[in-house]
Amino acid sequence: MDIKARVQQQFGKNAEKYVSSPIHAKGKDLAQMVEISNAEPQDRLLDIATGGGHTANVFSPLVKEVTALDLTSEILEAAKRFIEGNGYHNVSFVKGDAEKLPFSEESFEVVTCRIAPHHFPDLQSFISESYRVLSQGGTLLIVDNTAPERKEYDEFYNDIEKRRDHSHYRAWKKSEWITFLEKAGFRIEQINVFKKTFTFDSWCDRMELKKEEKDQLIKKMTDSPSHVKKYFSIMEKDGKVQEFSGEAVLIKAVK
Repeated sequence: MDIKARVQQQFGKNAEKYVSSPIHAKGKDLAQMVEISNAEPQDRLLDIATGGGHTANVFSPLVKEVTALDLTSEILEAAKRFIEGNGYHNVSFVKGDAEKLPFSEESFEVVTCRIAPHHFPDLQSFISESYRVLSQGGTLLIVDNTAPERKEYDEFYNDIEKRRDHSHYRAWKKSEWITFLEKAGFRIEQINVFKKTFTFDSWCDRMELKKEEKDQLIKKMTDSPSHVKKYFSIMEKDGKVQEFSGEAVLIKAVK
């Protein structure tokens, strides 16, 4: 099964969990996205890999129209129920691939993508497609978990994410994001870095992880070197992982 089929399988069976998940539904990054977006009432906004629809939902009262795109039908249906249940009716829902957007050039003034690019097997195609569909001077807003620059920590974080979620492809380093965006023609205007704390049980349960897989993940984390545990703030109790920390980034880039 390829990575995109895994994404559809994983998100399809857990669609409602992504609507209600606190780490997706809340978080200061959503407010920060709005704050730095400079979105205008006449803007057309594309939310790529909309997931539970939280980004599309928060922007819908601020812009003329929102297009919420996702690879998975069940996710789009859950996002539609959520957004329209909040009284917003200027959002259209489109099934499509982030790496091959079904829109013409310069169709949007704002493109957003939140907590999703780590699922994309071809990140640079996603970036170039975002550039293509943006109008000149348009804004790309990205939020995603990032990997540390140090190779050992990068490999550890991507390994535990892949063990938990088989649809995970790669959390990219901040330096990689900057390189890819600037090579595509974007000008980076702002980067905000913030810490993310993951509650281990809910982090695993959202993926419906089998007990043996969860136990292997616990062993991986509890057996890791002390400096790795310190870096990721891994908290243990009675041989179980309680929580750990990672890092996410909010990037504003302009065409």
